[in-house]
Amino acid sequence: MPHFLLIILALAGAIIMHELAHGAVAYFMGDHTARWAGRLTLNPLKHIDKTGSILVPLVLAAGQFLTLGRVAFLYGWAKPVPVNPVNLRIGTYRNARRLMAIVAIAGPAMNFTLALAAGIAMHAAVAMRSLQLLDFLAYFIQINLVLGLFNLIPLPPMDGGRIAVGVLPLPLAIKLARAEKIGIAAVLLILFVLPLTLAQFGIQFDPFRDVMGVMLPAAERAVLVLTGNGIGTN
Repeated sequence: MPHFLLIILALAGAIIMHELAHGAVAYFMGDHTARWAGRLTLNPLKHIDKTGSILVPLVLAAGQFLTLGRVAFLYGWAKPVPVNPVNLRIGTYRNARRLMAIVAIAGPAMNFTLALAAGIAMHAAVAMRSLQLLDFLAYFIQINLVLGLFNLIPLPPMDGGRIAVGVLPLPLAIKLARAEKIGIAAVLLILFVLPLTLAQFGIQFDPFRDVMGVMLPAAERAVLVLTGNGIGTN
């Protein structure tokens, strides 16, 4: 199977499980909105977002083909799972803002868990001498780590922003929550559109790649060491 298809499969699995984690945690805390919307499913058609599932991956792939001659990684997201914070509770505890932080952290936590699971699965791939499975698992680890780390950006509607809204003092939380209207547009502009545009004029500005260039190798090494796969890569 071509590496590009392996990347697509890994990306699809990572973003679907990310959204399922949000919906499942909300469901177990009393909110059935995601289930009623038919979103607690592995059917990818139920999770496709025109921008995050199609446009952004295509733009990233095209940009990497033009600049690198290959696709090194892809990023995207699924349609957000609907959650009604008012319904959330743990026992008799009902604090919508705090409990939404738990729902939010479930997505990145799922991605990091999947990365560890893929690291463990690498042992079976080695025993089977399946290079294609090893390639898929390597992509799956990388994509889950990128997705998990990226979503921890502390700006709504990113998960990190919703976590921050849940734990910050109320006056600061209210101010941060108001940024949600421009949050995703600002993230897409600064981290993806602007770097690709400036690159056409020979200007190097890529904060996402710069930060991930430090954090991602460290996270990959941690996954490989924790799963008994050596000391990782440089």
